[in-house]
Amino acid sequence: MEQRLALRGKLAEADREPHLLMMSATPIPRTLAMSYYADLDVSTIDELPPGRTPVVTKVVSDSRRDEVIQRIRHQLAEGRQVYWVCPLIEESETLDLTNATETHQSLGEALPGVMVGLLHSRMPQPEKKAVMTLFTEGVMGVLVSTTVIEVGVDVPNASLMVIEHAERFGLSQLHQLRGRVGRGAAASACVLLYAAGENGRLSETGRARLKAMAETSDGFEIARRDLEIRGPGEFPGARQSGAPLLRFADLLTDAPLLEWAREVAPLLLDRHPELARKHVARWLGGKSEYLKA
Repeated sequence: MEQRLALRGKLAEADREPHLLMMSATPIPRTLAMSYYADLDVSTIDELPPGRTPVVTKVVSDSRRDEVIQRIRHQLAEGRQVYWVCPLIEESETLDLTNATETHQSLGEALPGVMVGLLHSRMPQPEKKAVMTLFTEGVMGVLVSTTVIEVGVDVPNASLMVIEHAERFGLSQLHQLRGRVGRGAAASACVLLYAAGENGRLSETGRARLKAMAETSDGFEIARRDLEIRGPGEFPGARQSGAPLLRFADLLTDAPLLEWAREVAPLLLDRHPELARKHVARWLGGKSEYLKA
């Protein structure tokens, strides 16, 4: 956002107003909210790209980890490949989350004769490239990774995605990770492994995220659910989630009013420009530029 505002500022010095094209596979809550609130024309691509196949999503407790590993064996026996995504690189003293290095070791022991690779952001670039080459060429059967594979990875032969501690990931990130499979002709699946809390239950937010992922693969619907769960964040500001700072309006239920306001606003600006400027100054102050980014 700051980069977009800086670009606008440079063009403003030349008295020019730039056109802006925003693209998102799964909009974060604030981006989706901005499509309601700001003067944006929205186009929705509601079809999968050519060659994509639907992905079956399963929500599974980590107590059934052995069953998931058995499923991996079946996929490997059929000549397929598998991603296993972890939220951390190494063991943390403050977060009790299964880490990538530990998972890499345990899967290597559970799958003898199978090349199990490890990929994370701290690795040197040549080493990361070498690991990805082995996986994309089909030499490596299982790739244990952090979220560095979230975008830009296309391996049609990979048919299973396992996401460890899925309840800790955001919806947009889960949807992006799921998109790494289903890129070939084989039936693909995404397993969301979750860990219940001390009381044996998931948090309300974690449950809502996993429920959304299991119920839909529509990126726009995922974004709408994310907006509902996390909140839209600030409109005249940079915060990307949380309370919208609106006293009465609700972006999810007041869509007809928003459409009416969008129609009336240009009339107010055209017929009463001074009143329109005062209205913007009253509600937004010096932060109105955020609505343009």
